[in-house]
Amino acid sequence: MFQQRTFKFFASLIGLFLLLASPGLIWPGYLDSPLGLALAIPYLSIYLFHQIGIPGLLQNNGACGWGWCAPTGFGWMFLVTFWLLITWLLAWGLSSLSRPAGESDQANCPATQPDDQAH
Repeated sequence: MFQQRTFKFFASLIGLFLLLASPGLIWPGYLDSPLGLALAIPYLSIYLFHQIGIPGLLQNNGACGWGWCAPTGFGWMFLVTFWLLITWLLAWGLSSLSRPAGESDQANCPATQPDDQAH
């Protein structure tokens, strides 16, 4: 789970997200495109978590009149932790799926090692 391949996939996924989000800094209309809306899912998921019933995620407990309440400090920490965990699990799954053919999980298992004393 904590292999170098997993870290590489994790960094690549974070970099890909930042690369896809970067045009929004110079072209605000990009965020209205389908790709821009897909990139907003991690941010907008805080409202789903609030609706599920996790307390303390939104300012004023979600009661902001006609506007959308901003996340609290705890809400931001929760959101970042949740999505980094999801990204880590995705990177772990991708690294295990793309393992080279010669690499095995049981490489250090004594049962799979050749017995040098048998000769």
